[in-house]
Amino acid sequence: MTPSTEITGAGQPVVLSRAEHGISRKSIDENTLKVLYRLARQGHKAYLVGGGVRDLLLGRTPKDFDVGTDATPNQVKKLFRNCFLVGRRFRLGHIRFGANEVIEVATFRRQARPDDLPEDPADHFFFTENIFGTPQEDAFRRDFTINALFYDINTFSIIDYVGGLADLEARRLRVIGDPLVRFTEDPVRMLRALEFAARLGFSLDDSVRQGIYVRAPLIAEAAPARIREELMELFRHRVAGEVLRNAQALGLLPHLLAGFEGEEETFALLDRVDARTASGVPIEEPLALAAIYLPRFLRTCSPESEALVTDAVRIAGLVLSPHCGYFHVAHGTRHLARELMVGVFRLSRGRGKRGERRFLQHPMTSQALELFALWHADNPEGTQLAAEWREALAQDEQFQEKRKGEDSDRRKSRRPRRRRPRKPKGGAPSSS
Repeated sequence: MTPSTEITGAGQPVVLSRAEHGISRKSIDENTLKVLYRLARQGHKAYLVGGGVRDLLLGRTPKDFDVGTDATPNQVKKLFRNCFLVGRRFRLGHIRFGANEVIEVATFRRQARPDDLPEDPADHFFFTENIFGTPQEDAFRRDFTINALFYDINTFSIIDYVGGLADLEARRLRVIGDPLVRFTEDPVRMLRALEFAARLGFSLDDSVRQGIYVRAPLIAEAAPARIREELMELFRHRVAGEVLRNAQALGLLPHLLAGFEGEEETFALLDRVDARTASGVPIEEPLALAAIYLPRFLRTCSPESEALVTDAVRIAGLVLSPHCGYFHVAHGTRHLARELMVGVFRLSRGRGKRGERRFLQHPMTSQALELFALWHADNPEGTQLAAEWREALAQDEQFQEKRKGEDSDRRKSRRPRRRRPRKPKGGAPSSS
C-alpha cells in the first residue's frame, strides 16, 4: 500500500486508488454492496467504514460491515423499506436482510461547537452525538487511526484522514487525538486498545500505553453491563489471557474487575481457555468466570486440606460474590460457575471419595473435568488424574446405558396387568 498523496496541514487525505490496494468487491458482503450502491445512486456519499476496511486491508475476514453516509437517518429510512432507526444517544439505521443479517448505516458526525449546544445543559449529551458533519470530521471523531479508514464505492479508493494507513504498515495502535482526553471521554477505549493490539498482533503506541496507565481508575466508572460484555468479547476473540495480563501490567485490571488482581497462573489458565475456544469449542460465561477465579478459590480451599464439599461450595460462592454482585450476573450463571469450581475441587481430591457415583452423574462433572484438565495441562500428575477421571466417566456412562437397556427390556417382557371390570354405578341392579 503506497499512498498517492501525503497528509498536509490543510487536512488533505491520503488516498489509495484501486490499483494501490488489495480490496476487492468480491470480499464485501453482497447485501452491504446493495446498500452502498443504492445510497450512491441517490446522490449520497457511501463509504464502507471502520473495522471492515481495516480487516480487508490486513487480509482478514471482517466480522461485519458498517456503512457511513452523508444521508440523514430519516433519508436512509426512506430509501430502504427494511430499515429501522435505532438509538437515542446515537441515531442509526439498521437495514435488515433475512432473519439474521443487519447492515448498520451511520450518518457522518462531527464534534459539537459551543454555539451548537442547546441552552439546557441536560440536553447536551444526546444533542452532541447527533450533529452531522463531513467524512473528515467523522474520521476525527473515531477512536483509533486504523478504525477510521473509508472505502469509497464510487471510486473504489481508500481514504485516510488520520494516518491509519501508516499505522497499519507499522502494525501500531494509535489513538486519534490526545489519549488522555479520549480515554476520559470513554474509558472503555482503554480496554478496546488492549483488545485490538492482541487480536491484530499490533504494538501499543507509547502515548496509548502512558494514557492507560494514567487514566486506568476511570474504567471503574463505565457501565458494568458494558464492561461485562466487553470481557466476554475478549474470550470470544480468544485473547482474554493476553489482554488481562497486559491490563494487570498497566494497572487497569483491579479497576476493571472490581478489585481483582491476577497472577501468572491465572493468565496461563486463560491462555489455555483461549486455545480451547480457538479449536472451535464455544465459550460460555460460567466457564470464563470459573477460569478467572479458580486459582484464588483453590488457594483458599485447597484439595489437600480437610475441607468438606459443603465448605468448598460456600467458599466458591464467596470468591465469586464481588464479581457477580458488581456486574449483576444472573443467579443461574453464578450457580454454574460455582459448580465448575467445586467440581475441580472434587476432581483434585482423587478417586474413591464418598459420593463418587453421584458426582460422576452430575450434569456439570464433564465440564468441570475440562477445566480441571486445562488447569493441570503442565502437571504430569494432574494430567494422569484427569485421564483416570475420564475413564471413570466413560465407564459410568456405559453402566447407565446398560442399565437403561435392561430396564427397557424388563418393561417390555412384563405381562400386562389384567384390569378388573368396573362396577356399574349405583350398586347392583335390583331384582324385579
